[in-house]
Amino acid sequence: MDTVLFDLDGTLLPLEQDDFIKEYFSALTRKFSYLIEPRALTRSVWAATEAMIKNDGSDFNSEVFWRAFSDILGRDMRVYEPQFESFYKNEFSEAAKTVFPNRLAAECVKELKSRGYTLALATNPLFPAVATLERIRWAGLEPGDFVYISTYENSRFCKPNPRYFEEFLKKIGKSASDCIMVGNDTREDGSACRLGIPFYLLEGHVVEHEGVSAECFGRGDFCALHEFILRLPAL
Repeated sequence: MDTVLFDLDGTLLPLEQDDFIKEYFSALTRKFSYLIEPRALTRSVWAATEAMIKNDGSDFNSEVFWRAFSDILGRDMRVYEPQFESFYKNEFSEAAKTVFPNRLAAECVKELKSRGYTLALATNPLFPAVATLERIRWAGLEPGDFVYISTYENSRFCKPNPRYFEEFLKKIGKSASDCIMVGNDTREDGSACRLGIPFYLLEGHVVEHEGVSAECFGRGDFCALHEFILRLPAL
């Protein structure tokens, strides 16, 4: 094993998901109230997100999102993409008050890199790169800490579809036996197990799903994860 795949939200970036979503949509609807009625915007973003989750790989998630978003609202919404990018660079930061950065996240990343491990960010690719890079920085990390980051522009699948991990492994040139997956969601991150990628469940902001069991080779909080990393051999 020479590669660690990390989830972002709830893992490297501890947060309460419901609070984050509430603040995110509050900022988003304020930004675009001049353009779209708030409830209509919220419903259409959720519906377009669902379309990405169901993506069969025929197109990139970004294309699926904008096509569905436009169809639902009955007009070409992609002409407003620059305004959405501006939102993620600016007003999106209002949602940062719902996160709880943990210094051990950066310590774990630093320690793995010093030992020669490859790190990749296997965050569910439902956001554009600009929003994902912002959230990485909220966690006290830098995009350059990772050799690859999945975003809606470069991905054709989403978790928990195991084809997401198939695509991810191809992008980083690794096999399942080269990797472990660290995440907090038993269904989304745990779907890595279906490809034979060992799954470490990070506790603290665990999302568990009824009827879903993930085979974890390990589990624990950041302290336990850090101790696990310290026991790994240098490469």
